[in-house]
Amino acid sequence: MSLFADLTSGVNAVRPGRTTMPSFDMALLIAVGTLVLFGLLMVYSASIALADGPRYESYGRYYFVIRHGAFLVIGIMAALFTLCVPMQVWQKVALPLFLACFLLLLVVLVPGIGREVNGARRWLPLGPINFQPSELMKIAIILYAADYTVRKQEHMKNFLRGFMPMAFSLMFVGMALLLEPDLGAFMVIVAIAVGILFIGGINGKLFSLLIGAMLSSFLLLIWLSPWRRERLFVYLDPWNPANAYGSAYQLSHSLIALGRGEWFGVGLGASVEKLHYLPEAHTDFIVAVIGEELGFVGVVALILVFAFVVWKAFEIGRQAVAMERIYSGLVAQGVGIWFGVQAFINMGVCMGLLPTKGLTLPLVSYGGSGLVMNLVAFAILLRVDYENRNMMRGRRT
Repeated sequence: MSLFADLTSGVNAVRPGRTTMPSFDMALLIAVGTLVLFGLLMVYSASIALADGPRYESYGRYYFVIRHGAFLVIGIMAALFTLCVPMQVWQKVALPLFLACFLLLLVVLVPGIGREVNGARRWLPLGPINFQPSELMKIAIILYAADYTVRKQEHMKNFLRGFMPMAFSLMFVGMALLLEPDLGAFMVIVAIAVGILFIGGINGKLFSLLIGAMLSSFLLLIWLSPWRRERLFVYLDPWNPANAYGSAYQLSHSLIALGRGEWFGVGLGASVEKLHYLPEAHTDFIVAVIGEELGFVGVVALILVFAFVVWKAFEIGRQAVAMERIYSGLVAQGVGIWFGVQAFINMGVCMGLLPTKGLTLPLVSYGGSGLVMNLVAFAILLRVDYENRNMMRGRRT
């Protein structure tokens, strides 16, 4: 029975006498669907007033929510296609895809090709849309790091053959991303790769060396970059008048929004901070609008849904590893690391727990490339789950 047959004939369409196990984890599907629909609602709420300002006055009130909905449709179509691709195929294309993504990161830097916004060159213009290669690289690093770990399993405790190739790969990717610059994406990509290597059994000393090298690199990058250093210092003291009206303006208004929300919020659509006080309210700081409108309870509910998705990703990965499908298990857990780390950073920034970084909230924030790639990654996770369940039924994937 094909995947399309499973989809069209219902989640309980299985061979008579076999099992009534659904073809997919329906609780996970509902959780992600809830996040996506909630994100569409909150993007509408957070962006509805932007047309009243001079910057977006020609866009119209529904510009961002319409585009978000369009990217959601594109993402669902891409996810359905991805869902039909066996994990064996993903393993075969892991290295070519990683190299292609690296080339795209270099192409972005070419003047006249890459699009520059606010001093950052991160996008490739494709007609009416802009594609961000760093989002595709997050998927590529999951597939590549999992394949690397499987191929190098016997050398994972060796410095030269197990550690250095991946370290050099991350170094080259990091150089390309920092030239854009996009430190936030680099942090997520490094977290994904290091997490997969750790789960895959890299030598403890080598793992500690990798973590130490990466932390030292991050600190050095922050210290050598005046504007990154300034971000760190204002994060430590956002209420200083010189900071609150300067580099900490975004953070201070995010904290004001969360404070206004109190326990149950001021009501859906009633945010004041989104009225041109809080910059990027529909993208990087959408959690602040959620906190203001739905309160502490709304933010906690959002955190719990993300925690459930991450837990399910690790459970699916654990099941795959238990059935000796190591590559698929590492990929599933890599998706969990991606969603968990990026959500933690985004929420931590909005709550003043971390310095400001330009990272969106997966599946929720406005952002075309990010939303599409999030849905593709989720489809890969569902594919791992689908193949796990087929093996439990004794069927071929």
